[in-house]
Amino acid sequence: MRDKVAMMASIGEFDPLNNIVPATKIEVTVSCRSSLTAFFVLCLFAVVVLYVQGIGTKEWREFGRTEVIDNTLNPNFVRKFFLDFFFEENPPGTTDFLGQTFCTLGEIIGSAGGRLEKSLSGIPGKKLGSIIFVAEELSNCRDIATMQLCANKLDKKDFFGKSDPFLVFYRSNEDGTFTICHKTEVVKNTLNPVWQPFTIPVRALCNGDYDRTVKVDVYDWDRDGSHDFIGEFTTSYRDFSRGQNQFNVYEVLNPKKKGKKKKYINSGTVTLLSFKVESEYTFVDFIRGLPKQPVMQTSCPTGDPSQPTSLHYINPYQMNAYAMALKAVGEIIQDYDSDKLFPAYGFGAKLPPDGKISHAFPLSGDYDNPNCVGIDGVLEAYFRSLRTVQLYGPTNFSPVISQVARSAQDVTDGSQYFVLLIITDGVISDMVQTKEAVVNAAALPMSIIIVGVGPAEFDAMEELDGDEIRVSSRGRFAERDIVQFVPFRDYMDRSGNQVLSMARLAKDVLAEIPEQLLGFMKSRGIEPRPALSPSDLPELHRHI
Repeated sequence: MRDKVAMMASIGEFDPLNNIVPATKIEVTVSCRSSLTAFFVLCLFAVVVLYVQGIGTKEWREFGRTEVIDNTLNPNFVRKFFLDFFFEENPPGTTDFLGQTFCTLGEIIGSAGGRLEKSLSGIPGKKLGSIIFVAEELSNCRDIATMQLCANKLDKKDFFGKSDPFLVFYRSNEDGTFTICHKTEVVKNTLNPVWQPFTIPVRALCNGDYDRTVKVDVYDWDRDGSHDFIGEFTTSYRDFSRGQNQFNVYEVLNPKKKGKKKKYINSGTVTLLSFKVESEYTFVDFIRGLPKQPVMQTSCPTGDPSQPTSLHYINPYQMNAYAMALKAVGEIIQDYDSDKLFPAYGFGAKLPPDGKISHAFPLSGDYDNPNCVGIDGVLEAYFRSLRTVQLYGPTNFSPVISQVARSAQDVTDGSQYFVLLIITDGVISDMVQTKEAVVNAAALPMSIIIVGVGPAEFDAMEELDGDEIRVSSRGRFAERDIVQFVPFRDYMDRSGNQVLSMARLAKDVLAEIPEQLLGFMKSRGIEPRPALSPSDLPELHRHI
């Protein structure tokens, strides 16, 4: 008889269509422990098969499998799974098959020591034992490359001067296309520029493949944006890593000029002056053993939730936009939260019994304990509150931002990080106070996600998102960009696929969290808290 233990895992993979580089790469080791008797599993052949589920789909496909181990109840597999890790992705899925379990890569990474044990199910009334996953980050994902280049005798492009050259670096993709990954500064009026040293994550340059082609274009800058192409050359991370030598002097070639001029040699040369690689702490280092504190907040515009015209309409057949946004973001964040307790608040409502207006009331109804258990608990409290409160304006953001900031101010040592999710219809009544609250919060270990629902204009929300212009208040600029805003309508699937809509939303609103967390930790010189690694778990396979 041949049985298999299959793991269904929702994970992110490198997306060649969107050319997205994963936050890091993770190595997963698998072991199994059986509760069955030797008689029951006589002549057992054990193998673990890993399936992955695509974003917004229910289709599973095989990603890989371990080696087969004969006649054992407790196999320790040697073959590893190497997975791309995207914090912002978490495709949903369930399974119920003999000897199977399902989990997300985030659950494994977020577990203490990167070790997760899951029960196996499949035979009614039988305890089938468990499967154990141990995740380790690949060391080269920590590497940051610092390099400096210069050029010699580049082509003259400016009629009244020389050239204003700059370099553009591209990483090659699996499908043969190229994705821009760095652009140097412009050096004015010279054919022999020396560019400033710059740093770039190795994964952004080559995605872990040291021999992957790196293409570099050389341009002459023009004020109107129509930059003149001087030429190009190709290299690789492995070549760069050799440092300054004769192999890292590159001829800059212009294919059009080469095709037209028989005596064409090149359009100049580019030389690597210096190259070094250093390892730094990563997002995964910090989230292991770090209790994140997700805080959910929903706005309550006026309108009867029992009426289809209300954004809070309780439809028995599908979730409203508020519930979809809560579920999409919350299901990912809860994988990294140590206790799965979410403080959840509403704002803009009259509360029973006296109709007092509140801008930060717990959805649980308990001011002493605003926590909800998991995202399902948040949704339950949200729907329950809709039946007990009267939605009412104005809509003030600053009270709850300040409330979360006060909590974050007590733990600035890096032991906690707060993520505030605000879901709103776009109306904001206290913009001046909200800007002040955001500027104050930017110096604290917290991020703010704002999801706009409904058809309103979101100009005020765009102003809070500091991607282009950093938020300021009374002459003070925010220390960091901690606000990410998206309008949910941009992510609604035209076919009505709510799962796909939620996956798209979560992908965008959570994409900046890793860098925001790292930015705070680095600015304060905070190192990750020690976390157990597999090597710290002596004789792991024998004692579990």
